[in-house]
Amino acid sequence: MTTIQQRQDEIIANIAQAAYKQPILSNGFLFEGDVRDNFYYASYLFAASVDSAITFEGDRVAAKAKAESVLLHLLQIQDQDPASSTYGHWPLNLRPSPQEASKNTLPVELMGSLMVYFAQRYQEQLSEALRVALETTLRHIYESNFYRKPLSSYGHHEAKYTAAKLIFGQRYGDAALVQDGYESLQLTRQRVTANGMTEYGGLPWFWHWVQAFTCAWQLIQDTEIRSELARMLDYLWSERATFYLGGAWVGPHARIWPHDMPKDTNVLHDYVQYGDFKLPTHMPRTEYAGFLAYEAPAQTIQTALERSSGPVEIKRQIPKQIGQAQHENDHLHSYVYITESFAMGGIWERIREFDNEQHRWDVAFPLDHVQGVNHGYFFHPDLEQPEGDLRHQSEYTEVLFHKQVIMASYDIPTGQPDYIKGCLPLGEWIETPNGLFGQIGNVYMAVYIQQAFKREVLEDRCFVTSQGSRNAVVVECIDQSQAELLEIRDVHHFAQLMNDKQPTYGATNTITYTSLLNQALLLSGDLAQGISKLIDGEVIDFTSYTVA
Repeated sequence: MTTIQQRQDEIIANIAQAAYKQPILSNGFLFEGDVRDNFYYASYLFAASVDSAITFEGDRVAAKAKAESVLLHLLQIQDQDPASSTYGHWPLNLRPSPQEASKNTLPVELMGSLMVYFAQRYQEQLSEALRVALETTLRHIYESNFYRKPLSSYGHHEAKYTAAKLIFGQRYGDAALVQDGYESLQLTRQRVTANGMTEYGGLPWFWHWVQAFTCAWQLIQDTEIRSELARMLDYLWSERATFYLGGAWVGPHARIWPHDMPKDTNVLHDYVQYGDFKLPTHMPRTEYAGFLAYEAPAQTIQTALERSSGPVEIKRQIPKQIGQAQHENDHLHSYVYITESFAMGGIWERIREFDNEQHRWDVAFPLDHVQGVNHGYFFHPDLEQPEGDLRHQSEYTEVLFHKQVIMASYDIPTGQPDYIKGCLPLGEWIETPNGLFGQIGNVYMAVYIQQAFKREVLEDRCFVTSQGSRNAVVVECIDQSQAELLEIRDVHHFAQLMNDKQPTYGATNTITYTSLLNQALLLSGDLAQGISKLIDGEVIDFTSYTVA
């Protein structure tokens, strides 16, 4: 088993090598799409050029010169006019040119604090020109006061402002700013530990919480504040461990991007902390995982890594947030069933989160147990969904979760897309007119679809579509050890058994199904008739759902 430092060095080496090979554009940058990538990649290249302990195949002198050149170009395009409305900021993308691109408030939020870390860690190895440029830039960030905002939503933006208050307050001897940051940190920790995070499973923004507070923890010298930062990070890593399975983030998400679903690829911080899966070659969000590290408590790591003692059910209350309105007693409810081989569940309530990126339910597999995508799910697409995107779900869905079964009904009104779409991992699949029965790693998975469907096998996934304004999907999974107890011999035997266990679909969008555990499940999603969700005739007890 490798150490955290060894895994960080591996990340630095891989990204530095990519940066070394990446051609310099005519404008002096490595990338035009996101200015922050220039900072991240140049930082890694610089680190590899000055640290002989890091494996690097290239000329270290040339690598350092290249890294410093990119960093100098980056610092030069900061708005350094105190009279400007975008004082202290950078453009997000560099088109049509770095000088003409409009400034954006996002880059400095995280990158500003990380620049302090970079300047302090490598102060002895920096050239005089870069050292002076960095100090000038950091002074402008401090004087821009971008971080002086009150707490309101307790989200990832404010987490970064809080860390910046501490970091810049300490750097420039601003005791009042440090105290403001400390009070904001205390209020934030108290809020999330008492109520939970409104940004449940919000990727990649969760990692911005982790990076911002880890950066502060590594820089802050005040022992009292550092202890409070440690308590905040202990909470964050406990939250991550709860929904962790071999690099996968299981359960529902308030927000996702294409690199979060249907395959977890934003995994560098998980790799550094846990190291129980292979480091991928594709790293879409490099950020500062190779530099920042806070080792989670042993019990937290055990929660994440040791799933062999048996399945667990995680039932959570989540504070609801719509825009900036916080409702103290208004909660969503998430459910996840986790085994050592798969996890499944989701969120009971539909809510239109920011950019309509709520991910309602799925089945997740550990990264190293699959080839290609590691999540399987279906949904009805929203009218605003971009072509080819497997996000942006509509509101016309009802769900029922119970252990290794997920039931979803789709009652689609006129004027909406009259089909559902789905994504399944690659595996050995047996297709019948009423469903798909497959083996993914050591997991058997049954997928019943009410209406006729079409499956397309792609390079890294199976893509499924099914037409009809009324539709339903029922999913049940078992692992091989459980299958053996049921005397299931192989995937063909499983398919035969499950094909005889078809759900019953009623006239009012009702689904009834008896699971392999012989539990009777009923989902009726007809708004006119009232919505029923019953397990063995009992209504789901949401009073058992807790904050943590």
